Amino acid sequence: QVQFVESGGGLVQAGESLRLSCAVSGITFGDRSVGWFRQAPGKYRERVAIVYSAGAANYADSVKGRFAVSRDNAKNMAYLQMNSLKPEDTAVYYCNLIPNADWGQGTQVTVNS
Repeated sequence: QVQFVESGGGLVQAGESLRLSCAVSGITFGDRSVGWFRQAPGKYRERVAIVYSAGAANYADSVKGRFAVSRDNAKNMAYLQMNSLKPEDTAVYYCNLIPNADWGQGTQVTVNS
């Protein structure tokens, strides 16, 4: 069974940075795309970034130029570097494979203005 453990969230001020980590177990994910998603209170979960098996990435317009996704296939890890954070980035952040497996617990990111 595939499992995800997200970490690195926290409470920051607008303009600051955070780096999220995702440890994936139960699968060797080198040939799978990995996405970062977020869900704010009262909103649907949305995908903010995807990193393909070869390392190319795509981003939602709302985070383009501020977030950077990466992966370490040898360690079964994915990362999300978040810079210039805004209050509207406040959400629980999750990682998952594409297509999705069962969701992990996520990590809370709160950005104060």
